[in-house]
Amino acid sequence: MAILACPVGMGAMMLMMRGKSKSTESASQQQVAQLRAEVEQLKAERATQRAQETL
Repeated sequence: MAILACPVGMGAMMLMMRGKSKSTESASQQQVAQLRAEVEQLKAERATQRAQETL
């Protein structure tokens, strides 16, 4: 019985870890998308400022 406890416990831990990595991956993708949007906004603001400076 003790011989089976280790592999079964290891399998359960692997399943739990896999579930966490998927949710973390989704959160990372959301953060990347948010940062890309922020970069685009900053680029637009900088372009607007440069256009105003040339006038």
